[in-house]
Amino acid sequence: MRLPFATITYGTCIMLLVMVWQPEFGILSLSALLRIIILVEVVCAASFMGLYIAYVHQYNCLNSQPDVLKSLYSALQPASPLEEFRYHDGGRLSDQQMALLQYQRENIHYLSEEILRLQECLSKYERSDDGSTPQVDLAHLLAARDQELRALSAEMNQVQSELRLARNLIAEKDLEVQKIYATNSQYIKENERLRAIMGEWSARAAKLERALEAEQRSNLDLQKKISKLRNQSTTEKTEI
Repeated sequence: MRLPFATITYGTCIMLLVMVWQPEFGILSLSALLRIIILVEVVCAASFMGLYIAYVHQYNCLNSQPDVLKSLYSALQPASPLEEFRYHDGGRLSDQQMALLQYQRENIHYLSEEILRLQECLSKYERSDDGSTPQVDLAHLLAARDQELRALSAEMNQVQSELRLARNLIAEKDLEVQKIYATNSQYIKENERLRAIMGEWSARAAKLERALEAEQRSNLDLQKKISKLRNQSTTEKTEI
């Protein structure tokens, strides 16, 4: 990030040297030489600035999953289908939020170390007597890092509250599932008891059917005997 400013400084020094020295070239005049120096200075500064922007963009795009700069999904409000998915493994919400919380903790730890390093650099610049401007830059960077740390702390608190809410919802669902299992087991026991009663009544009905069949056979035998006795009595009467 210091290369563009250094390029401009060196180009200005070269221009001052050319103005003071005033070299004579057969092809180029002094104004043309100054224009060439300015053109080279602008090209170098622009290339260094573009390279710095590319590094910053690469750093911001690095390890974007989970991404703390995106909106955190609530436990009660699912993600919009228009937004890209934060997680591709399809895990549970509590596991995803735990991974995001772990990532934010590591990032906060890294920012704390960065703040300590910047404080040491700031103390070194404050002890120096050269009166250069990097002290102001470091103070600005320190304030920006502190603001980012506060924002991450707020997001971590939000994720913790959402995680607690999700755990409470999961506990309530577990209690409901346990109640359903208990009622289901009661229904199973009641069905077994009813099946036992039905089996007992079917056994009794079978016994009654067998007894009824035996009674019917005995009635038939008695009717046959009665008919035989009647036939014998009629024959005896006719003989008499």
